[in-house]
Amino acid sequence: MSQNDLVIANQTFPATRADINNALQSLGSTNSGATEPSTTYANMMWYDTSSNILKMRAEANDDWINVGYFDQSADAFRILDDTQVVNTSGTQTGLLGDQSTSVWQSGTGTTESLVSPAKIKASVIANAPTSPTYTQPTSTGTVGTYAWLARNSNAAGISAGGSYSGLVYAGVSAQNAYIYNTALNAGGGGVSGTWRAMGSSVIGGDASKGTLFLRIS
Repeated sequence: MSQNDLVIANQTFPATRADINNALQSLGSTNSGATEPSTTYANMMWYDTSSNILKMRAEANDDWINVGYFDQSADAFRILDDTQVVNTSGTQTGLLGDQSTSVWQSGTGTTESLVSPAKIKASVIANAPTSPTYTQPTSTGTVGTYAWLARNSNAAGISAGGSYSGLVYAGVSAQNAYIYNTALNAGGGGVSGTWRAMGSSVIGGDASKGTLFLRIS
């Protein structure tokens, strides 16, 4: 650790050599010390050993700019909180740091930054709808309603998740006393629209096959 005014004075040779060596040691140690150098220059580097922060002197030579933190215990470089990310023109494009919870809750901030899961949760809760926007339809046969329907053919099966049209309302009847299999007899009237099958029914037997359907269009 050494600091020097980096000016080699007119002096005797031994003192001159000592002054040169001290100046070079200052440069080699990044002017490290617990206090700032007594003589400063624009764009001068100084490693502040009291805070473990590397600093650069401003071009106006009127203040120090923090460059980064050096974790001496872990021998690692650390980026300082709230460091701005900028483009080559110096315009901010992001932030390496956190923003207040209120900024996230407003949902309107555009500065890219680090964020904790807790703040994401707070933002989601703050911007969630205050009441459900979906209204369940209640009119028979409308889009979004369910119905027990059948395909009007005993040779047509039904695959779960499939879309079907030309269906008819149906009633359930057991094929035998043990309820081994059930079939939906197409005894009701026809329904319009396209429906999504919530279950399945294999081809076979002498009755029209049916299941629970959801109207999708």
